Amino acid sequence: MRQLPEDLVEVLPDAEPLLARAAAVRAADDRAGLVLVHDLAGEFDAAHAGALAGSHLLAGLPHQLVARFDVDALVDYRGHRPRMVFSGDRYESITSPEINLYAVEDDAGTPFLLLHGAEPDFAWERFTAAVRQLVDRFGVTSVVGLQAIPMPVPHTRPVTVTAHASRRQLIESYPVYWGEMRIPGSAGALLELRLGEAGVDALGIAAHVPHYLASATYPAASLTLLEHLERLTGLHVPTETMREAAEANRTEIDEQIGRSTDNTAVVAALEEQYDSFTSARESTGLLGSLGEMPSGEEIGAQIEQFLAEQDRRPD
Repeated sequence: MRQLPEDLVEVLPDAEPLLARAAAVRAADDRAGLVLVHDLAGEFDAAHAGALAGSHLLAGLPHQLVARFDVDALVDYRGHRPRMVFSGDRYESITSPEINLYAVEDDAGTPFLLLHGAEPDFAWERFTAAVRQLVDRFGVTSVVGLQAIPMPVPHTRPVTVTAHASRRQLIESYPVYWGEMRIPGSAGALLELRLGEAGVDALGIAAHVPHYLASATYPAASLTLLEHLERLTGLHVPTETMREAAEANRTEIDEQIGRSTDNTAVVAALEEQYDSFTSARESTGLLGSLGEMPSGEEIGAQIEQFLAEQDRRPD
């Protein structure tokens, strides 16, 4: 029997205050500006930057679990095997994947929602429809996605981003770098597309992670995502501990890169390309192999390579 979208999610009792507040608003134009942030962690999140940003929000801000998704219906356990604890002669526990919706308060006491957890492997359309229903029920006015993509940029320069949105007015201050290109899809991208088609403001920020760090942890990208989240939504989120982590991580990367003349040469070449491009423009951007903006085919190939490497990695 085919599941309905609402069958994929359980709304919990702690959601009632938010639901009651939304139900009391008669017209959509009178909604209070509730933001929903999502950071669905999957193979498309280079350096786990989006997931780390979401975890940081939960660690630093008061929150309550208000809804949870049926991961058994959405996640391929064989593709993303959960960790189990085996002790002596028995299995003791399992860390199962989760896809949860949290009600969070920022540092100024402003409420927002955070959709945090694993990217679904199955039923993307039904999952997207279920999130759309939650958007309606909670009175959400804008949805913001956080993710990261591997790019030929050096870790020694500021983290740049690509902004995207269901309508240009939401990201007017961000430059447009790309023409049309075909790239692998993600559940978060489909969510933005479908919400935009339904008239909901949906946007996202993709941090550019140095391609040589795409499978590592890179808190500088997570910090950048949090800073742009503040810029786009007006939310006040904690960043100090993430900034400290980024600085410590930078020191570690510099030490590791410095042990190899080949690696040092690669970074130096990326720096030269980056600087030559930024010196010709007031805004920062990405660089191709000749110091120019890479083509759509080059970007697609870079992402395809990253995803292929993730498929080959052991759990």
